[in-house]
Amino acid sequence: MPIDIDRFEEGSSRDLRADGRTNAETILSFLAARADRAFTQSEIADATDVAAGSVGPTLVRLRERGRVDHRGTYWRISDHVESIERAVSHASGVAASHESGQFDYDDWQAHTVDPREERSGE
Repeated sequence: MPIDIDRFEEGSSRDLRADGRTNAETILSFLAARADRAFTQSEIADATDVAAGSVGPTLVRLRERGRVDHRGTYWRISDHVESIERAVSHASGVAASHESGQFDYDDWQAHTVDPREERSGE
């Protein structure tokens, strides 16, 4: 879809993307939503509407950054990415509970294990 010259000259890079997302964001979102499966480049292109010629280079960059895994002709979201996203989600929840006053440090301390101390039975 064509845009007028004012938007071209004054728009931010994000505003000038057709759907507001980069190819990498689109591909990662697609793969993350299907973390239990792996896909070929052509399957990713068909499912995401990212140009077929852009999928391969984008996947290579994502692999170099540890965001996706590659075996044979298949690509999937990296387990590392899933782990990080879960850790961030957990950390956000903990931070929110601290800020809201719902976190009971004394209760947590009573049930936590100090890894520096010997465990009984070892």
